[in-house]
Amino acid sequence: MSGEELDEVVRAVEATLFATEEPMSVEALASHLGGLEAGAVRDALRSLETHYSTRGIRLVERGKRWHFETAPDLAHLLRREREQVRRLSRAATEVLAIVAYHEPVSRAEIESIRGVQTSAGTLDVLMEAGWIKLAGRREVPGRPVIYATTQEFLDHFGLSSRRDLPGIDELRAAGLLDPVDDAFEALQDQGDVAETNGDQGADEELDEDQSAA
Repeated sequence: MSGEELDEVVRAVEATLFATEEPMSVEALASHLGGLEAGAVRDALRSLETHYSTRGIRLVERGKRWHFETAPDLAHLLRREREQVRRLSRAATEVLAIVAYHEPVSRAEIESIRGVQTSAGTLDVLMEAGWIKLAGRREVPGRPVIYATTQEFLDHFGLSSRRDLPGIDELRAAGLLDPVDDAFEALQDQGDVAETNGDQGADEELDEDQSAA
C-alpha cells in the first residue's frame, strides 16, 4: 500500500471512530470501510495512536476495541461535579479479583480459593454492576455455572486486557477500593494456581457475605 493510500485509510478510520457511539474492533472497522484488509486498518490505527498520543484526546484500545477518549491529565476539565466512587466490600473485592485472575470459574471454585462460602447476593451485585457475566457451564458432573469478567470491567478499570490487572497498591492509590491488602495479597499468591487449574470462573456480590459462611 502506497503512502497516499495509507493516508486515505487513516482518514477513513479516524472519521469512523469519531462518529461511532461504541468502540470498534479492527474487523468491524475493516468491514465498515468496504472490506479493507485488517492489516491496513491496524497500520492506520497505530498511526492515529501515535498522532494523538500528545493531544487532548487519545486513541486507545480496550479489549481489542478502539475508541477516542479524553487525555487522562485533562479529564478534570470536563467534570461538572465530582463522581461518587463505588467502593467494594472485602467479600466482593475478593470475589471480583478471583474471577478476574482465574476466569472462567465456578462458585465452588471461588469458595475453594477463598476458604469460605460465598453468598449468591455478591454475585448478583457484581453482575448488576456489569463487571462479571455468565460464561457457560463447566463440563463436569452437575455442570456448574461459570463466571468471567466483562468488557465493562476492563473499561471501568482502564485495562486493555486481563494482562494489565493492577495490584492492590495501584488500586488503593487511585481511590477505587477500600483497603483489602490481605485479600489481594492472598490472591496474588494464587498466581501459580491459575496455571494449574486452567481458566476458571466465579460469581460473587459486592456486599458482605460473611453471614453465609
